[in-house]
Amino acid sequence: MLEARNLRCERNDRMLFSGLSFAVQPGDLMQVTGENGAGKTTLLRLLAGLSSPDSGEVRWQGKPLAAVRDTFHSQLLWLGHQPGIKARLTARENLRFYHPACPDAALRLVGLNGYEERPVGQLSAGQERRVALARLWLSPARLWILDEPFTAIDAAGVALLSQRLEQHARAGGAAIFTSHQPPCGLTLPLRRLSLKDDAPCS
Repeated sequence: MLEARNLRCERNDRMLFSGLSFAVQPGDLMQVTGENGAGKTTLLRLLAGLSSPDSGEVRWQGKPLAAVRDTFHSQLLWLGHQPGIKARLTARENLRFYHPACPDAALRLVGLNGYEERPVGQLSAGQERRVALARLWLSPARLWILDEPFTAIDAAGVALLSQRLEQHARAGGAAIFTSHQPPCGLTLPLRRLSLKDDAPCS
């Protein structure tokens, strides 16, 4: 599905990683780990086609991203570390920007029933994060790239998101995400890619 070939990336004259290669297949769940500053977010941005490596390439279904960018982006759901939602809009309005149909059902699934018309700026940090994560119940994208999806959500939210990740993988999708904590309750194997000490992907 997605392949990284010999990725090399430097930032501010510091090598983040080099010779990094791995492949992601349908049904894969991959957690990218590493200390702060190790390059986790940078790697996700490379995989999402939002920036370019210093050398190496990312391929989607066997072709370089640059050659299939539109097709790739139609199959990609990217959620960055920031929620990417508008504080002045309601929870419903934020979701309708991306997915016009059925935002209320997704908000109920993430525990925000009754908050549909509340401006996001009036919600807690955890509730804001849940508004963004509700897209995981609406998007048909096959590949999810998620930067710290568990940030600011409680144990119940972690369990709910873990369940959704597994459902997505079992349906033939794949997810790559950064997190300082693993999902909970998974029955599928979780692959880990560590950017610390050049540890290999398992």
